[in-house]
Amino acid sequence: MEWRHGGSTRPQKIPSARISWKSSRLDFFLDQDGILLIDYLPKGQTINAEYYSSLLVQLKDILKEKRRGNFTKRVLFLQDNAPAHRALATQKKLAYLGFHCLDHPPYSPDLALSAYHLFPALKKI
Repeated sequence: MEWRHGGSTRPQKIPSARISWKSSRLDFFLDQDGILLIDYLPKGQTINAEYYSSLLVQLKDILKEKRRGNFTKRVLFLQDNAPAHRALATQKKLAYLGFHCLDHPPYSPDLALSAYHLFPALKKI
């Protein structure tokens, strides 16, 4: 309902613009020097243990190239508790590659740990 004068015409409705957000998944791997690998999941594909394991192999290759001569067999690795990360196949691949998984700390209600690295201005707040 709306208030208007008796002889006035009803205002025309202007169609609201529909905003469509295309979401995609972004995985990134970083070390103390910065980002090592960025991967955008293809549209329509879901991440599973097999896909994630292939990313881990790519990461190992990048680490070998980046740390020529200084690469050790043991890499400390921190990841969240997503199903693809907790899968048995992923855990086996991590062990095979020599990555030692650290326990993921509880989530902050408003900020992920990686946000400080991706958005440095947050450190000033």
